[in-house]
Order: sequence, then C-alpha cells, then structure tokens
Amino acid sequence: MFACIATKPLNDRTNGFRFNFLGKKGIVRKRKVKSRGLSVQHLKTMTALHIFKRTIYLEKISNRHVANPRRLRHFAG
Repeated sequence: MFACIATKPLNDRTNGFRFNFLGKKGIVRKRKVKSRGLSVQHLKTMTALHIFKRTIYLEKISNRHVANPRRLRHFAG
C-alpha cells in the first residue's frame, strides 16, 4: 500500500503549512495574537479545528469533486 505524507509551506507569509496525509488535504496555521480556544467550525468547503493559537483546516470530501476555485489543488508529487 502506498501512503503519501507531504507538506509544503504557505505562500502568504504566515506561519503554517499545507499537508496531504493519506489523501486528506488541509492547512495548519499558527496565530500570533488571538487565541480561538477549543472549538470546531463547519465552513462551506472546510472544517476548522481551533486549538488555541493553532488552527487545522480539513477539506471536505464533497469539495474535492466539484470544479470549485476554493478547493485545494494537487501540490505534492
């Protein structure tokens, strides 16, 4: 079985990275000032897991199959 685990830095000069872990794509960001506590936020194309100053965005499965400009593209070989 082939397992793809890859990361790539963000292009917008923020602290964080994009990841592809076993086909599940997402973004991790670290905030400098504001803490969001422990919460889960369901957005239109992503699910956000807020863990104090760290936020993990996971792409929804329905977002992968639609020609959507907000979807995470293939970034890791």
